[in-house]
Amino acid sequence: MAAVAKRRLTDLLLKPSIGLVPLDEGRARQELAEVAAVAREEGLARLAGFLGGIGEGQAFLAAVFDLSPFLRDTARRRPQILDGLFDQPIEARLKAITTAIDQAPLAEAVSESSLMMALRQCKAEAHFLIALADLSGEAETSLTVRRLSDLAEACTRAAVDFLLRDVHAQGKLKLPDLGNPSQQSGWILLGMGKLGAHELNFSSDIDLVVFFDPEAAAVVDPLDATELFSRLTRRLVRILQDRTEHGYVFRTDLRLRPDPGSTPLAIPVEAALRYYEARGQNWERAAMIKARPVAGDLAAGAAFLKELQPYIWRKYMDYAAIADVHSIKRQIHAHKGHGEIAVKGHNVKLGRGGIREIEFFVQTQQLIAGGRFPELRGRETVPMLGQLAARSWITADARDALARQYWFLRRVEHAVQMVADEQTHTLPEDDEGLERIARMLGFADAAGFAGAFRASLQQVERHYAALFETAPELSAGIGNLVFTGDVDDPDTLRTLHGLGFQRPSDICRVIRGWHFGRYRVTQSAEARERLTELTPALLKAFGQTRRADEALVRFDEFLAGLPAGIQLFSLLQSNPALLKLMATIMGAAPRLAAIITRRPHVFDGLLDPALLTELPDRAYLSARLSAFLEGDRAYEEVLDRLRIFASEQKFLIGVRLLAGSIDPARAGRAFSDLADLTIEAALRAVIAEFAVHHGTIAGGVVALLGMGKLGSRELTAGSDVDLILLYDHDADADESDGERPLAPSHYYTRMTQRLISAVSAPTAEGVLYELDLRLRPSGNKGPVATHIDSFKKYQRQEAWTWEHMALSRARAIAGDAGLCAELEAEVAAVLGQPRDAAKVKAEAWDMRAMIETEKPPRDLWDIKLIPGGLIDLEFIAQVAVITGQVEAGPRATGTAEILARLAPRFADDAGVRQELGDAYSLYLALTQMTRLCLTGAFERDDVPPGLSDLLLAVTDLPDFGVLEAHLKETSQKVRKDFDLLLRAGRP
Repeated sequence: MAAVAKRRLTDLLLKPSIGLVPLDEGRARQELAEVAAVAREEGLARLAGFLGGIGEGQAFLAAVFDLSPFLRDTARRRPQILDGLFDQPIEARLKAITTAIDQAPLAEAVSESSLMMALRQCKAEAHFLIALADLSGEAETSLTVRRLSDLAEACTRAAVDFLLRDVHAQGKLKLPDLGNPSQQSGWILLGMGKLGAHELNFSSDIDLVVFFDPEAAAVVDPLDATELFSRLTRRLVRILQDRTEHGYVFRTDLRLRPDPGSTPLAIPVEAALRYYEARGQNWERAAMIKARPVAGDLAAGAAFLKELQPYIWRKYMDYAAIADVHSIKRQIHAHKGHGEIAVKGHNVKLGRGGIREIEFFVQTQQLIAGGRFPELRGRETVPMLGQLAARSWITADARDALARQYWFLRRVEHAVQMVADEQTHTLPEDDEGLERIARMLGFADAAGFAGAFRASLQQVERHYAALFETAPELSAGIGNLVFTGDVDDPDTLRTLHGLGFQRPSDICRVIRGWHFGRYRVTQSAEARERLTELTPALLKAFGQTRRADEALVRFDEFLAGLPAGIQLFSLLQSNPALLKLMATIMGAAPRLAAIITRRPHVFDGLLDPALLTELPDRAYLSARLSAFLEGDRAYEEVLDRLRIFASEQKFLIGVRLLAGSIDPARAGRAFSDLADLTIEAALRAVIAEFAVHHGTIAGGVVALLGMGKLGSRELTAGSDVDLILLYDHDADADESDGERPLAPSHYYTRMTQRLISAVSAPTAEGVLYELDLRLRPSGNKGPVATHIDSFKKYQRQEAWTWEHMALSRARAIAGDAGLCAELEAEVAAVLGQPRDAAKVKAEAWDMRAMIETEKPPRDLWDIKLIPGGLIDLEFIAQVAVITGQVEAGPRATGTAEILARLAPRFADDAGVRQELGDAYSLYLALTQMTRLCLTGAFERDDVPPGLSDLLLAVTDLPDFGVLEAHLKETSQKVRKDFDLLLRAGRP
């Protein structure tokens, strides 16, 4: 008998993997028999016979009909749907239904009423089949929501196509292609919420926002377009949601459009863009994350969303947005009374631990970081959990737990809705109702389901609370802090002194200024309230820097320049770990403090959890820069955005170095890669802008040769950039082909001057880099741009030894690939020329002696100039390169790599090579850290304690005295090695 049942089940092409148990076995059998009787009356003998049998398939359907009155009634009304499963599995049948929906508006004699009937019948069949596949376990919940979304999209698309063809026939639109009526129609329908995200639930309504382009090809009269498309939208809603004898298709909600109380149903694109840019709320930004063109002119819809990207995805992380979104969540709790976790009567969607919390968990982090990381801009909840984990915004455990609970809660939501096809999210409050839901989900009883459901809610709530509902203890145990009135509170002065402030009365005056709203940043009541809550923790953190007064004054300068403060205060309140970093920067790193004072938004980057684990290599920086520059931008805007990007990334590279997540050598490479990429982008912009007025030179190409620390990839946070610009062109080119033609030499000289201005001229966003072109042939006396042939001739026939030493660090960084390759080959050839090694060493030794006489070091901490300092090491490496004393391998420009590859015949003692390498590592670490933190010279007697700690950390030494002794000893060893290697037999 079991074998027969299995064969019949196979015949039905439905394979339940979940054994459902009805509430009442006898009633379930009766309900199955009633459907069989209807099938017999309809002439469906095959189905009637099957339902009269015994087996897993029959047991499953009996349980379904008992648990879901809606599905039972559908089967009674249309047993043909079940009968069709003998011939096609559910997936194939759903595809056939979608095809029928797509063809419905194109039928020859179609009318509005016939289309309404066809769509309702197709939807009812698909709805029934999707439910069966879900309840049987044949379809995962992720497939169920996709199928429901595809069904809604197909129905909307069909109704839209019908309406467009109808108004075309009336002459109100002129469609370019009747076979594809939506194309170039200008009618834009965005699916929002779960429809946009392909996450529709079983009895969901659909959220649409409707726009139109009055300039679209199909629009006959732009002045009539608002009325026309609003009327079409009204008819669309009627087609989809009016109830007839055949039911309804989808309830349709248009309330997510801009200002729905006072705007038409269809809004012109330009008006919508103006609204979002000027008046759009944060909840609307959140809603637009899931927006997707679902019907009508899909290309126009995609273009509209692209225009909206800067509104949705802010280029800076947006913490005030979280407060807004979170307040919506609090309002939901307050208004709907869902503060307690319960099972009976619990709202699966809006209640604590519910679906909305998971969606908010994802969306708020998308709002914060999506502008910076395009991979976080997806619409679907679970894939975005994956991306958040991949970028370390959340843990893998959080990702797995929330994804698992999300699909579990979505199954619960579907079960609740499948009972009677009602758009409800609330679990029944009676015992039988809860038992029904439990059994629809495959649980043995309500108790088992209640335990699993409660555990799910608690798990979600725990993760949600970690994101939103924890706050640092801001004033625990600090003491009295009162800043009201205009008289200092004695207890407050004592508290400040105890925290480490030397001038507590001055500090009180500064803080009173904050609380009285004297800066723009504290003019709103909410900002002052946030800052009041934050002040004790700030004061404690600044006190721990041991330069508390300086740190607070710098922070005050930072606040004075901020346009608004809620974002920053929200950020610091919700991320107390950042308080310490902020204090370190303010107390120990005046250069970084100056950067965030000028450009406060760079601080946002610190909130990226991947910051300290993701290496800022060339590929990382290149991808970030491309995202930051994407889109067509005016020349001046490109230059400003390059300055913003470089300043921000210098800050973030510096923070990684401060935190110890990258070493000084990697910081040098990162600073250099950043310069390469941003200067290359500036060069591209200059070339394009210059060509607008002056045209191009036949065969003209340009390359930039990075010199000095840029060439050797050893830039620091404060380095200038040494460059040489070289060019080539066709031999017979007389002048450029633009409206204002120039001769080639004049053309490239002017272009280079434009590049210098593009990189070095101060704008509202500061300076990109200070450029130094003095290492070009003939130095300051020669032209700023050099023809490649002149460069070759000069280097081979006229260059001094010191110029070839400088050339040993040269590296092509930007420009035409062919010219760059030619340049690299030429540099290698020049460096490889035979030379008198003794003569080179003698000249280098003399140069070093002259520098020592003319520019003596200030003190031991003038690491570049001290005897045995950085210059000694660089000279050793450069002499080794141009005299062929480096072991074979790819050409190296970095000092550390060259020192590691010194040929034994040059430095025959391996101990010397190790000594030189260790010395360079020490100097690099100290130089990178001091240049990162200080804007001026290192003053031995005025070192911020925080900087001392950083220097000890980066050199792994226990005490500042030990560090100084180590520095002195190292420089003495290097000077001894320098004399040994370069003195070349001098007396």
